[in-house]
Amino acid sequence: MTLEDIREVIKNSKTIVLFTHENPDGDAIGSTMALYLILKKLEKNVEMIIPNFPNTFSFLPASKDVLVEPSLKKYDLAIALDCADIKRLDDPKETFLKCTTRVNIDHHPSNGMFGDLNFVNHVAPACAQIVTSILEYYKIDIDKDVATCLITGIITDTGGFRYEGVTSETFEIASEFLEKGVVISKVYRDVLSNISRRKFEARKLTMNRLEFLENGKIAYTYMTKEDIDKLGVNQSDLEGIVENGRDVENVEVSIFLYETEKGFKASLRSNDYVNVSDICLLFNGGGHVKAAGCTLPYSLKESKERILTQTKRFLK
Repeated sequence: MTLEDIREVIKNSKTIVLFTHENPDGDAIGSTMALYLILKKLEKNVEMIIPNFPNTFSFLPASKDVLVEPSLKKYDLAIALDCADIKRLDDPKETFLKCTTRVNIDHHPSNGMFGDLNFVNHVAPACAQIVTSILEYYKIDIDKDVATCLITGIITDTGGFRYEGVTSETFEIASEFLEKGVVISKVYRDVLSNISRRKFEARKLTMNRLEFLENGKIAYTYMTKEDIDKLGVNQSDLEGIVENGRDVENVEVSIFLYETEKGFKASLRSNDYVNVSDICLLFNGGGHVKAAGCTLPYSLKESKERILTQTKRFLK
């Protein structure tokens, strides 16, 4: 499969639908919205389906065009962005598999290659960086609106250019987008710094609950459904909480558990040598080497015990 194959199916498709993963972050939304804007410019009949669109990203262009479900039963082409596993695709009517052709664009090492055409770059720090490279390869002009979406994805998945996956190309892209008029400092503030009162209260609660285990190598905290309901927080309000533990001196792995209808979601981050994706794969999850997640269908006590038992095996 080459990028020419993807170009060809886009060219020959009249109806296109875009999907991303459940509980979407800035990379998922930025990548999807950027591609949506480009396809609209190409005069394609395109829809982007993001059922749980976080208000944090309402500043992005075309945010009002986001749909909660597809309007058609079948499309010529479906494109999944920033999704490692088809089971995590936020596809309320299971439209993806019904489409004539399915494309999978992603950067997760655990990607299951579930598309007819798969373009997966495991070393890219963000799916938005892959989309940028694809558009540049196609020699498609990236205007300020598209660049704003793409830099949002890059800033989100690199933690504001802090993570090891950042490449020289990442900074070259940021420089190019600055020249197009994108105010990167504002995007950074909107995405990473400017938090709601609800999000602040969630962070305060989980900070107060932080436990340091295994001589301070593991940081652990949690939220129950009762906590979530009491504070009135949603999925997007929980983004970044796991980072609080990772930022503490000597911590190698930070673990954050929060309760959902399916059990406790586990969000893991590491600093130096632990591959948290390998830990999450043991629970049918996955992600990146230093950022991964999984679902634990157990009580809080058992979920904590199981995830800690496996994490300890990876410590030095």
